[in-house]
Amino acid sequence: MRLLIMAWALCMSVALAQAGDDWPQWRGPTLDGVSQCTSLPAEWGEDKNIVWKVPLPSWSAATPIVANDRVFVMSPSQSRPGTADEDRRQAGGPEILLLCFHTSDGRLLWQRRLDDGNVLYRKNNMASPSPVTDGSHVWALTGTGVLTAFDSDGDRKWSRDLQEQYGQFGLKYGYASSPLLYRNMIVVQVLHGTRTAGASYVVAFDQANGEVVWHHVRQTDAQYECPDAYTTPTISKCAARTDLVISGADYVTGHDPLTGRETWRAGGLNPEGSRIYRICSSPVPVGNLIIAPSRVKPLLAIRAGSTGNVAESRTVWRLTQGGPDVPTPVSDGKYLYVVNDKGFVSCVDVRDGDVIWGPQRTARGSVSASPLLGDGKLYITNESAITTVLDAGPAFRAIATNRLDDSYTLSSLATSRGSIFVRTSAHLYCIGKSER
Repeated sequence: MRLLIMAWALCMSVALAQAGDDWPQWRGPTLDGVSQCTSLPAEWGEDKNIVWKVPLPSWSAATPIVANDRVFVMSPSQSRPGTADEDRRQAGGPEILLLCFHTSDGRLLWQRRLDDGNVLYRKNNMASPSPVTDGSHVWALTGTGVLTAFDSDGDRKWSRDLQEQYGQFGLKYGYASSPLLYRNMIVVQVLHGTRTAGASYVVAFDQANGEVVWHHVRQTDAQYECPDAYTTPTISKCAARTDLVISGADYVTGHDPLTGRETWRAGGLNPEGSRIYRICSSPVPVGNLIIAPSRVKPLLAIRAGSTGNVAESRTVWRLTQGGPDVPTPVSDGKYLYVVNDKGFVSCVDVRDGDVIWGPQRTARGSVSASPLLGDGKLYITNESAITTVLDAGPAFRAIATNRLDDSYTLSSLATSRGSIFVRTSAHLYCIGKSER
């Protein structure tokens, strides 16, 4: 009996370790862009450390999601004849797809149509939201508002249409927030107002059957373009307190994740009252802080576990220069790494907001992908699919600059079991150390 218990414990520890190594939603297993993997490659190219490379129908900003030997990718269908599929100025084809590949060799296991009506809004098409998975099921949300559940074999379980249920989306640049998987719920935020008078809201669906668990109207006095947000919800855990955190429309708000009820809110994201302060960069939980970027500046560090209207004293520190517009920062709990859209990176002390180093330039080019932190390294991928790898820590040191032949990527990196997954305009790459 003791041997059986020991064997069971060993199997469970292996399973848990593998689950921790996977990348089940946009910012990974801990919702902060930090990988649990070790032995991640620092260098790669078309002829180095490429485990496999497979073509994709079109481009998307969605991050690959990985669990249990499957990698899930959102994509429009292939462009119509006569258009350049790799051309970022094209939206891609009219259909919105979810594709499932095997992590070992990249073979396509299945492909499903989620919806039609793909269109282009600058850098956003209707396949921008990243899917989420618990390892046995996957949930995919389109920019058209269709949320669909599948099992790992591609069998459809349920589908819901948010626009049909709650009204048309009204964001200036199209819908692009990713869903959040929390406990047995799929949480979706819709923060909009530029092109609609409809209410912004947060809604939670039962992951098993798609029934609404709760629906909360999120209030704001933001005006003009400011009600629009392209952020993704996150979870903050501080002592015995767990908050669902939503950022955008001039405020950061905390909610009871089981009911959606708002428990606190903090202003300060738009201190000058700008009319065009839509927010793209998402909030990041870091210990007892919530890092809340805005549109370049300011970046706020708010003390977690608040109640009611958060007073100025709850803002522990603020960064007023060098902040991001699109990329979401990443932290190891001691240092916060902030990458702006021009590819400059800074290292900030999480305790007090002091800049340790930076801004330092990485590879030239615009950056939309959020940085990845793992195995003691910081990975920054720009829109030309060039990834700069730095030592993580209190000194700026570049390790490598890695180029791929593909010319365009908006997608953040994902990791699983020592491999890195890179999604470009035309391909999905699995990158790993060649000696493995």
